[in-house]
Amino acid sequence: MCLGVPGRIVAVSDASPLRMGTVDFDGIRRPVCLAYTPDADIGDYVIVHVGFAIGRVDEAEAAETLAVIRAIPDALATELGPEAATS
Repeated sequence: MCLGVPGRIVAVSDASPLRMGTVDFDGIRRPVCLAYTPDADIGDYVIVHVGFAIGRVDEAEAAETLAVIRAIPDALATELGPEAATS
């Protein structure tokens, strides 16, 4: 299964050819490419699919989507990696 998972941008870097950021997914932080969301910045919520932010969402929508994903057994662990299961 592949989901678009919402997370909050906590850091942004323009050092590489592609704009990158660190996104917090319910306590799990991952590097994410922000090239497709050039207007997204620190504090914004984005939907991430396979390491790319594909759209911005507001905080309420992000919280609602995370609640649905948490209801699917092992969904966060599957999408974010095994350490997500222990968080």
